[in-house]
Amino acid sequence: MSLFRDDGIVLRTQKLGEADRIITLLTRGHGRVRAVARGVRRTKSKFGARLEPFSHVDVQFFARGSELIGRGLPLCTQSETIAPYGSGIVTDYARYTAGTAMLETAERFTDHEGEPAVQQYLLLVGGLRTLAAGEHEPHLVLDAFLLRSLAVNGYAPSFENCARCGMPGPNRFFSVGAGGVVCTECRVPGSVVPSAESLALLGALLTGDWATADACEARHVREGSGLVAAYLHWHLERGLRSLRYVEK
Repeated sequence: MSLFRDDGIVLRTQKLGEADRIITLLTRGHGRVRAVARGVRRTKSKFGARLEPFSHVDVQFFARGSELIGRGLPLCTQSETIAPYGSGIVTDYARYTAGTAMLETAERFTDHEGEPAVQQYLLLVGGLRTLAAGEHEPHLVLDAFLLRSLAVNGYAPSFENCARCGMPGPNRFFSVGAGGVVCTECRVPGSVVPSAESLALLGALLTGDWATADACEARHVREGSGLVAAYLHWHLERGLRSLRYVEK
């Protein structure tokens, strides 16, 4: 029997029996972890209120054997709130739908339990903090998170130099299969021609240039979001269920 302690973001919860839940978290040290939290659905349980989606928590796990991820699900025996991001997210529809898409993305990119994914974890913490604070439009925060998640998982798109031959940009064609913008010589069937402003927006979101992103016109934001969704769908091989509810 072993005790483990880690901090993480609650991604989702599932009912188990009459009073328990299975909690899925993205943790700093152990990646994605599923654990059983007993009694958290009882009305008087203060413990359960800390284990809701979007919560940033410090958690203690009890597991059989010397590894956290073993033959059975570990028990979540203690939880302390680090930051209740949910309080600033669930009361606003645009923030809530964007946040839900962020949680689903983080889970999809960490499909192997017990494998550390520190960069993805830090991205999620930072994204939820920004979303809850209302510093930028929710759909911009979401697109920035999606682009950076793709980048840290090895799928960084190019928005200036040709993704195939490296020809310096700007380049006008965009292909999700090719990895971003491509030049005239490398253009492939199915390439689209987005506006220069939309490509500039996506480059700004990827690099954290919020002054450029916040000043972008709504029509270019919508076009950019469409490119991000298509690019994410290509690399995940299926789209996010929650993305369809996001306000644009």
